[in-house]
Amino acid sequence: MADTDMNAQLIEHMMEPKNYGILEDFNSQGVGKNPDNGEKVVISLKITESNGEPVIGDIRFQAIGCMTTVVAGSIITEEAKGLGIARAYELVDTTMRILGGVPPQDAACTEMVALALQAALDTHEARKEDPDYPAITYQITQSCTPKEEGI
Repeated sequence: MADTDMNAQLIEHMMEPKNYGILEDFNSQGVGKNPDNGEKVVISLKITESNGEPVIGDIRFQAIGCMTTVVAGSIITEEAKGLGIARAYELVDTTMRILGGVPPQDAACTEMVALALQAALDTHEARKEDPDYPAITYQITQSCTPKEEGI
């Protein structure tokens, strides 16, 4: 993909985030949280059945965070919509592997979104045993504040 195409897509996600807002009839939720500054992302899933397999029939996210968090939420939820549960876990794993090569301050917002999706998936799995299982929250390991270097 050319840089201009990628930039256009990023601008589109920034100006008109996909899947942002409240999902009224969700059956699973998860939270990604930054303990350093209070930012958080909530992902709500409507898990449905397709050919006898659970899939993400609908997805929404809400964020208290920066524009990077909103853009990451828009991109990741667009990718997750319609995926089976196993493929959605693969999306989280792939995202986290990619973030391993990114500076921590740049990775933190996307990590928060990926962890919110993982938490929602894990909540879904836990609710198979206990339908009243509360939404799971995961905290990021990165910091979005660059560390100051010594003089």
